[in-house]
This record gives sequence, structure tokens and C-alpha cells, in this order.
Amino acid sequence: LQFSFPISLSAFRRNFNAILACDNALLVLRVSFYKRFLFCTWSGQPTPSNLTIMSSTVQKSKNAITLKGSAKLVTDYLNYGINSILFQRGIYPSESFKSEEHFGLSILVSTDEKINEFLNAVLGQIKDWLIQGKLEKLSLIITNVTNKEVMERWDFKLQYEATKENCEENGEPVGTKELKVIQNEIRDVLRQICSTVSFLPLLDCPCAFDLLIYTKPDIEVPDQWGETGPCFIANSEELQLRSFSTSLHRMDTVVSYKVE
Repeated sequence: LQFSFPISLSAFRRNFNAILACDNALLVLRVSFYKRFLFCTWSGQPTPSNLTIMSSTVQKSKNAITLKGSAKLVTDYLNYGINSILFQRGIYPSESFKSEEHFGLSILVSTDEKINEFLNAVLGQIKDWLIQGKLEKLSLIITNVTNKEVMERWDFKLQYEATKENCEENGEPVGTKELKVIQNEIRDVLRQICSTVSFLPLLDCPCAFDLLIYTKPDIEVPDQWGETGPCFIANSEELQLRSFSTSLHRMDTVVSYKVE
């Protein structure tokens, strides 16, 4: 059984629940809107395979996060994670930070214009590389200003999770994970970063920070940036923090610190 009919929006609202309650419930409803009328096509009971396909499509549409949306979530995490580290590790005076609400947490972010300009430039480029699939890792390096010794290294390691199965017809990757779940996972990692001050060694010397970006070899490096080697810590220990996934990108966070 299959038929189509135009129905006004008000009539559709009045009758929709009654229609669904009918015997021999018709399980498939396709709706289009044209000139103030809804055109509804009812179909008879679908086969299990059709039902599975339609259910999957509806679920995918409901939970869809775009590649750009995923890249933004990752760069937001990096931004607030880096700011939290700079505050918690005392790299800059506490009075140069302000509290903001992000991911359900009160996060202290820098008010220094030069720091913000630097982070915005780096994270803007990182966002582009995330979309292009070119970024592999970002490392925040904390060094002793006096002797340039590396005191801590925070590694933000990236994995790409997009597959052919979660791509739209045009080839654009689409996530399958609910935004709220992703935000909760990011919140848990940020909370861990804030708590690391309780066990990381005290940085009792003037310190500075730098960012190292690990990429695929076929990228164009901005003119102001330069190539450098890796930074190692002598006599170090390592701690793996929680991970989070957008279903398109997975981020692992690891901190390495100097042990006396």
C-alpha cells in the first residue's frame, strides 16, 4: 500500500499521532514541504533490511558532526588545554588570566594579547591541517629560561578515524558520535590537566614555552615558522591522560616531566 497526498501543516500536526496509532502501522513516512503544504508518502511495512538502512540513516543525520566541526572541537580543546597548562604550571603570573566557562568547566585563559595572537595563529593553521589530514602531533615544551633545559613536554597525539563507511555520498566524512558525549570526554581530559599540579614536580625556575608541530611531509610551512628537532627530557617519567574521540579525530594526551 502506498499513496501520497498534500496536507496542510496544521492538519498534519492534528492528525499525525492518530495516524501513527492506526492498526497495521505504516512504518515509513517521507515528508517534503512545498508551497505551505506537506507532501507525505506512506509505505507499507518495510523489509528488515530496508528498516535497518533507514534507521541507520536517521541516526546518522541526528548525530552528524562534520569534519570542520570535529576540527573545531579539537582546536578548542588544544586552546583551553594549553591555557590551563600555562596557568597551572605557573609559566605566567596568575593575574594575567581570567576565568571562562567552556565544556562545563571554569577554565583560566590568558589575557595577554601577544600570547593570544600567537595561539590564534598556530591553532588556526592546525585547524586547517586537521581538515586536510596533515597533522600528527602537537607538543608543548616547557623550558628553563636560564639554561634552556627541557622541564616538561605535553604531547597531544592525533589519530584519524574517518572511514569510507562514515562518509556522505560526496565523500565528506561525517561523525557518528553525539556532540554531548564528545564534550563530556573533552571536559574529563581538561579536568585531568587541571589536577596534574597535585603530582607534577614544582617548576622553581623561570620558564618559557614553545609549540612543536609534527605534520605529514607534504605541507606548506608558513613563512614565519621554522623547522626544528625533537625535544627530549633527561631522566623523565611519563603519564598518559584520558583520550577523547569525535569519531573523526582521536586525541591522546601525554605529559613527560623531569625527575631529579
